[in-house]
Amino acid sequence: MTGHSVLQLPVPALEPWVRARTAHYDVGFVSADPRFSHAHITALAPFRHAPTPDDLATVAVVASTTAPMAVRLADLAQFPNGIIHLRPDPDAGLRELTARLVAAFPDCPPYGGEYGEDVRPHLTVDAASTHVDLASTAALLSDVVPVTVVLDRLQLAWWESGRCHVAHEWRLGAA
Repeated sequence: MTGHSVLQLPVPALEPWVRARTAHYDVGFVSADPRFSHAHITALAPFRHAPTPDDLATVAVVASTTAPMAVRLADLAQFPNGIIHLRPDPDAGLRELTARLVAAFPDCPPYGGEYGEDVRPHLTVDAASTHVDLASTAALLSDVVPVTVVLDRLQLAWWESGRCHVAHEWRLGAA
């Protein structure tokens, strides 16, 4: 299967910027679904390709018992693979949400286990290249960040060129 599912927290304040960068790299990943959030912080990915009703009910419980979180997005960083991202501060609530989802779905380790136990919450904004680095990305983002956002929804999104969409969405703290 060429696509994958992501449990993600939408960040509407950065949606226009991230959507434009997505279009710059691969227009196939620009979704026509108005609920789809290109700008997001991943809670767990990849998730199951075909979640069962029981899986969805479990995610609903985790979402409903997770309070909305206010985070500040200001600090840019770069992973060794070149992904340029914003680090949410504080990130403890995001780490806890991921840990709860992993406990509920131990067969779905974050990023397939590629990065080990210390999965760092982040919002991807670009990828380093000969023309893109931290300084150039910071300059481009200067009118957008810093920004404080409230993360209040969890989406089950499908990411695949030409087929990006939201399959399910839950409000945080709805219990």
